Amino acid sequence: MTDPVSRTILLLDIERYSDRDDVEQAYLRRMLYDITDRTLTVAGVDETIRQRADRGDSVMELMEASASVPALLRTLLTEVPAQLRTVNRMTSSSAQIRLRGVLASGYVAIDERDGWVGSDLNHACRLLDATVLRAALRERGDGFALCVSDSVYQGIVRHDHHGVPAAEFHQVELDSKNGTLTAYLHGPVPRVPGTAGSGPAASARAGAAAPDTVPTAPGASYHFSGGSQSFGGSLVNGDQNILPGGTVTGDVVLGTKNTEDRT
Repeated sequence: MTDPVSRTILLLDIERYSDRDDVEQAYLRRMLYDITDRTLTVAGVDETIRQRADRGDSVMELMEASASVPALLRTLLTEVPAQLRTVNRMTSSSAQIRLRGVLASGYVAIDERDGWVGSDLNHACRLLDATVLRAALRERGDGFALCVSDSVYQGIVRHDHHGVPAAEFHQVELDSKNGTLTAYLHGPVPRVPGTAGSGPAASARAGAAAPDTVPTAPGASYHFSGGSQSFGGSLVNGDQNILPGGTVTGDVVLGTKNTEDRT
């Protein structure tokens, strides 16, 4: 196995790929590769400094450190939606392409069989498969939902580079088998049934209807985990003390409270 080297990691995945027949899948793969190549070309990422891995319904790109991450982010936010509009306006509804994307960074090694190895790459793949990113794509009118890793946010996004507005990225925390992963979703954070937010979502008043989208004030963070995917009963259980200004104090529980957890 080679020594791990620092790489920028781009993952793009086609929504509902397995629902299509063979002809549609072949077409969608061609469109995915075309969109990826055009995006990286516009971002100034030359073919000589990137490697590609084919994952059927998704593509993985490793880019050397010389690739500009701000330029890549600017291009992802503008070029991918534009290309999706161009492609989809010329195709039938059954061949529409919508994409989830993850931009991450970290260390990757290559094993004896040319496989890519590294915990940073594993984390990026788990972000791509996260429920919140899938839910966000369902709400995106432009057909593209993008999430960046904590390292990309801290190193690039939070500095508010031209064309990369930090205020449009919102922190989410995702449970995985290796622990909690912190990431940043571009655009509104969707409400995922069966999950609780650590920000404004947890302050709903008793009896109030849950909004379709979690408020996305800058600096808010949200935690997403597994479990039942339905809300039952009153949104607020336990002590429901209302202070002036509509603040709820006491125990605030989404769904049914598990009495076995009391000690």
